[in-house]
Formats: sequence, structure tokens, C-alpha cells
Amino acid sequence: QVQLVESGGGLVQPGGSLRLSCVASGITFSVYAMAWYRQAPGLQRELVAGITRGGTTNYGDFVEGRFTISRDNAKKTVYLQMNSLKPEDTAVYYCNARGLGLAYWGTGTQVTVSS
Repeated sequence: QVQLVESGGGLVQPGGSLRLSCVASGITFSVYAMAWYRQAPGLQRELVAGITRGGTTNYGDFVEGRFTISRDNAKKTVYLQMNSLKPEDTAVYYCNARGLGLAYWGTGTQVTVSS
């Protein structure tokens, strides 16, 4: 059974930081590309950041250098370090694994940026 379990979300003030984690089980983590998506109320889910199995990264335009995605294959974990958070970053953040013609999603973690 494949599971992607996100953690690290919460309430943070504008300008603050959060580090999201996603632990995978039931897959050969190292062969999967991993990504973080987010979805705010009333909006479509959008790509925040992705990292290939080789470590190549890409980011949504709105990130503007504030976020960093990384992975630890030994721990089967992908991280999203988010700095300089803005109220518009408020959303549910989802972990995604893609590979071998398959895709899996976590259940999400809420990030709220508010004073």
C-alpha cells in the first residue's frame, strides 16, 4: 500500500518560515520524481516545486526564490523549505510522487499565513 504522509504545516506570520516533509512508503522512492502542489479555496491545484530522481528541481513562478525542495532517498522523504511566506501562500499543500507510469498523492497539510 502506497502512502505519502505530509507534515509540517501550520499557522505562521507573514515573513515567517515553515518546513514541510513528506514521507513515502510502499514505493521505491528513489525512482520517483517528487513534487509539492498546493490548492487554495476556489482555485486550481498548482505546482509549487518538483524534484527529479536525479535531483533536478523546478519551481512555480510565484516562488521567486523563497522555497527550496530537496529529497533524502535514504529516508524516503521530500522536503519543502518555505521562507518569506506571504498571505497568498495560504493553501493546502500536497505531496506527489510520479514514476513508472503511476502517480500518487498525499492527503495534504494546511499552511496558513496570517498575522
